[in-house]
Amino acid sequence: MSWLDFNDVASPALSMPPRCDAQQLKMQLLERLPDALSHLFPNGKVRGAQFFIGDLQGNPGKSLVVELAGPKMGVWIDFETNESGDVLSLWAAVKGLDAQGQFPELKRSITHWLGSTDTVDGRYEQRQAERGKSAPVMDELGPYTAKWDYLNANRELIACVYRYDPPSGKEYRPWDARARAWRAPDLRPLYNQPGIAQTDRVVLVEGEKCAQALIDAGICATTAMNGAKAPVGKTDWSPLMGKHVVIWPDRDRPGWEYAESVAPACVKAGAASVAILAPSPDKPEKWDAADAIAEGFDIEGFVTHGERRIIKATPHRLPSYTLGELLDDDAPVPPDLIAPRVLTPAGTLVFGGAPKVGKSDFLLAWLTHMAAGASFLGMTPARPLRVFYLQAEVQYHYLRERVKALRLPSHRMVEARTNFVATPQLRLVLDEDGLAQVIPAITNAFGPEGPDIIAIDPIRNLFDGGEAGGENDNGAMLFFLSQRIERLRQTVNPNAGIILAHHTRKLGKRQLEEDPFQALAGAGSLRGYYSTGMLLFRPDEANSVRQMYFELRNGAHIPPKYVDKLEGEWREVSSSERLVMKDYGERLDAERRRKRDNILQILFEEAAKGKCYTANQFAESFEGVAGLGANRTINERLSVLATKGYIKFFRNPGDYGLPAVGRSKFGYMCVEGMALLGGPTSAGADEDVLAGAAVRPTHYKCPKTGSLLPVENPEIWVYHEELAP
Repeated sequence: MSWLDFNDVASPALSMPPRCDAQQLKMQLLERLPDALSHLFPNGKVRGAQFFIGDLQGNPGKSLVVELAGPKMGVWIDFETNESGDVLSLWAAVKGLDAQGQFPELKRSITHWLGSTDTVDGRYEQRQAERGKSAPVMDELGPYTAKWDYLNANRELIACVYRYDPPSGKEYRPWDARARAWRAPDLRPLYNQPGIAQTDRVVLVEGEKCAQALIDAGICATTAMNGAKAPVGKTDWSPLMGKHVVIWPDRDRPGWEYAESVAPACVKAGAASVAILAPSPDKPEKWDAADAIAEGFDIEGFVTHGERRIIKATPHRLPSYTLGELLDDDAPVPPDLIAPRVLTPAGTLVFGGAPKVGKSDFLLAWLTHMAAGASFLGMTPARPLRVFYLQAEVQYHYLRERVKALRLPSHRMVEARTNFVATPQLRLVLDEDGLAQVIPAITNAFGPEGPDIIAIDPIRNLFDGGEAGGENDNGAMLFFLSQRIERLRQTVNPNAGIILAHHTRKLGKRQLEEDPFQALAGAGSLRGYYSTGMLLFRPDEANSVRQMYFELRNGAHIPPKYVDKLEGEWREVSSSERLVMKDYGERLDAERRRKRDNILQILFEEAAKGKCYTANQFAESFEGVAGLGANRTINERLSVLATKGYIKFFRNPGDYGLPAVGRSKFGYMCVEGMALLGGPTSAGADEDVLAGAAVRPTHYKCPKTGSLLPVENPEIWVYHEELAP
């Protein structure tokens, strides 16, 4: 026999109320008087503060009257028979018991009913249907169609709310169980306080129906009495102290206004955090939690990850450690995911490069080696790593083609085949809807453990900066990293490493030397956020060799590498020989030497404008300019630079379309790498000088005699002494 059965027999499964004498039984019946009368007399009617029924047998009529309020509450009289008494004698008369002589049986009947009407789970309506009993009626409203009990944390009844559905529309009637009156309590309670006391997260909805629907679905929910019309100042919000409150409003204007009005009250009551969920705009008007459950909506996902307005953020304990604690902690450092400190547990690596530099091809080879547990260009995984490659550039057939061309160690293929999981070209944004698709895909691929690495290629194609802007905006980038990438990581595996492929602006030589990572779009936020930066850079567009730069927060400096894809495999090539980059390296050396002296730089830049000078012409033209001093000082400096080989001369001006030098002993001056009419440039320019006529020296000043001698090989620039800085 189920405890929901309504038969008047004792059940060992029932826990007896703790107070069982006559007075205590009477008080408990009076607290639930409307329900007790509904149970005894399904055909009864209510008029004002009195309940009417025909007789003790429950026939329709008005002869038997029960007082519903006041000092005589529960007192009854049958005017046909002149019988009368209190609520205990009424129960006994209906059940055919002697209230005095058969008190144990009376007590058993009442306590059984009190137990079976305990509405801790709120499913009163379901039990009513199972019992096949009618509800009491009110003349003007008809029978009530639903009822919800408000209990305190100790499961003691505070109040009840009855719902009626007359032709004029739904109406609610509150019953104050403690005052035993048809009204709301002076300080109105929250619904489901026993449930609230047992959890940290509470969903606050609009109305008992929605709250109970969520409770039945296994989610702790509550509501204020009167729903959207709840008087905030007359409601006791204290049960929410220390709770993380998520407010789920109905999708209409009153619903949102309700949410905004109760949110400050939750904060004032001491809630640990408060947020208002934003129902999806594609849902119909008045859509609520009960509707969501009826349609099979992902309730848990919406409550946990749905778009929301934060009213009070979740507090976090700020970690801090004394010097002693740090010195005394000898626990081993967690092993690198990818050594040496390239990617650490819970770290974020941004892999940047200009378009078409080969980022995706490099990344695919790198990640599959990590999945196989194989070293790649000096980067070594701790073990075969579980890798999820979320990519939005290469379609399935071409991804398959690239994978088949990879060269992995044959003895590692077993691990790699299952450890590496990739998506075909995705066409989604990593916003709330995107996360709702990506997270289950990762979970399905790797189960509850999740992946070791989540790679996203490229950021641009999946970027969501909220309302802040695009990927070049630091605020939008920070939103994407904190609200999208971190949420993804925390959901699937908080210790997973993240690799983000990102584009850079075109790098000039000066930026390459000074700070290449500033070329990343949104660099301000990225560099403050990532644990590792990696750049793939092609210094010479005519050659296939790339340079790799590293910026590590958690490890020692890694020198740049020269890499190339040779015979389908990425390999490191020698940087000391520079190989195919020899010419480029020599140009860099010449530029570094030239920029150590203003005169050398000015000669270089003037040539790019189509101007060349003899020593006297230069001294006269630049006297007092750029801090060079007087004419005599400039000439002396030119003589020193010529003696040391930093300035040489050409005496064939006609080959370059220049006028003859006249009586000049040495001719026009030139410096290493100088090009005539190569296009405008300026001191500090980042780009190479545009192609022009390269000036080759014909003569040089002998450092021993000071005489003018012919240059043996104009392609080789010889210095006779290192120039002091």
